[in-house]
Amino acid sequence: MTYHAKSDFMRVMMERGFLADCTDYQALDEALVKGVVPTYIGYDATAKSLHVGHLLNIMMLRWLQKTGHKPITLMGGGTTKVGDPSFRADERPLLSPEQIGENINGMQQVFAKYLRYGDGPSDAIMLNNAEWLDGLNYLDFLRDIGRYFSINRMLSFESVKSRLDREQSLSFLEFNYMILQAYDFLELNRRYGCVLQMGGSDQWGNIINGIDLTRRVLDTQIFGLTSPLLTTSDGRKMGKSQGGAMWLNADMLSPYEFWQFWRNTTDADVGRFLKLYTELPVEECDRLAALEGSEINAAKVILANEVTTLCHGADAAANAEATAREVFEKGGTGEDLPTFKVSAQDLAEGVSVSSLFVKSGLSKSGKDAKRLIAEGGARLNDEAVTEAGQMITAADLAQPIKLTAGRKRHALIVMA
Repeated sequence: MTYHAKSDFMRVMMERGFLADCTDYQALDEALVKGVVPTYIGYDATAKSLHVGHLLNIMMLRWLQKTGHKPITLMGGGTTKVGDPSFRADERPLLSPEQIGENINGMQQVFAKYLRYGDGPSDAIMLNNAEWLDGLNYLDFLRDIGRYFSINRMLSFESVKSRLDREQSLSFLEFNYMILQAYDFLELNRRYGCVLQMGGSDQWGNIINGIDLTRRVLDTQIFGLTSPLLTTSDGRKMGKSQGGAMWLNADMLSPYEFWQFWRNTTDADVGRFLKLYTELPVEECDRLAALEGSEINAAKVILANEVTTLCHGADAAANAEATAREVFEKGGTGEDLPTFKVSAQDLAEGVSVSSLFVKSGLSKSGKDAKRLIAEGGARLNDEAVTEAGQMITAADLAQPIKLTAGRKRHALIVMA
């Protein structure tokens, strides 16, 4: 990519690695120079929290606001009722309106940490597409909007084609999703002057549809910009770990576990993640990424602290680092470790240590726990566990016990 950005926002996107593709680099760049550009990213309410996989695009909105433009966080109260089929092997489970409402309430907590909401020119606004989708008349919508969509073209989009090529069913309900998302862009432009949609590169087809629809209906030029779909250097999908999704809400994932996720970044990913997930200067990110041997661990701590401070606050980051130091360097238990309770009733006959590894999430199953123990990777209070059937009783839990899987994953077990 040889384009030289004039606007601060486009320059940041290119320098820090956020940019995968753009519908018109020069025209968008010129619009960003001329004035405030209202920009949206949509978030379907499929869970009660956003996760680390969403964080890349949240940081894009944060940089957008820091460079003087207006972020729009669009909650998919309407589109969640359909479900985005993009690059999925099967249909999303349908959620009730009550579940969708609960999920939106949980997701909203995250955005306030990264964006400034208000009535100013560059203050963020939060909208819900149920505002215009819930009241649509089907026949009017087909006549006024559906006529602009070519089935031939829709079938050519990679997100649809990949599903059909694998001969996996694509319901008519899901097929409508791209029309509804395109209509979102049209309505946001009409109601709020929104001229840019951003998203992951898997959203390219949906974004193009919205741009084409708005041009046809309103004769207005709008833009699309996508970010790369990240995987870690060892091939894992960003935001996934052995324990499941890395949630951004503290009630679904403790700040310590969140901090530890970033501290465990592989050496090859440190520089890239510093640029994408922190606000440290690019030169500093490059300097830290160039560290070698044990020194790269200091860069990982900086990464973990910076990302955790943005998401959970400086105190949570400092506490997580202190806990990690106590656990790793001093062999202590640490107050911020994920904690799991076992009832006195369960302890009456004793609980096997392997089942505690499963309960704490350190192992996926009893079989997984037994393999961990057999391979010497399980410890109880820093002592190796050799018997999967070792029983833990109420007497053992007079004090909390610390379980360790491998070198870096820990949990506390306490008696309820």
